[in-house]
Formats: sequence, structure tokens, C-alpha cells
Amino acid sequence: MACDRMEKNLAMCNCSYEPCSRKGKCCECIQYHRRSSELPACFFPDSVERTYDRSVRRFIQCQK
Repeated sequence: MACDRMEKNLAMCNCSYEPCSRKGKCCECIQYHRRSSELPACFFPDSVERTYDRSVRRFIQCQK
């Protein structure tokens, strides 16, 4: 299924993992990370996202 918001999603996506096939496909991205008990890159500031620590624990630390 094609995503009607692909361009808008890509403009907001801060995922630095270049071979990611889910960039701009938020539904797929959320499902993928949820299976691993993680959150997508867009939940983190760029400096944290680049560490690839997408854990819930790290997300909570960013909120303090």
C-alpha cells in the first residue's frame, strides 16, 4: 500500500540509519521498533538518535 504522506514523513524523519527501508513509512517503522521494545528515531533528539539506543529507558532519560 502506498503512503499518501511519504514526502511529509520523510521531511520530519531524523533516522540516521541509511539502509532503512521504513523511512517515511511511519506505520511500518512503529511496528518494527515495537517488536523490539524500542521507539522510532523521531522520539529522540538527533544527538541521542545517532547512538541507536532506541530503548524505552533511554527515551525516559531524555524526558528529564
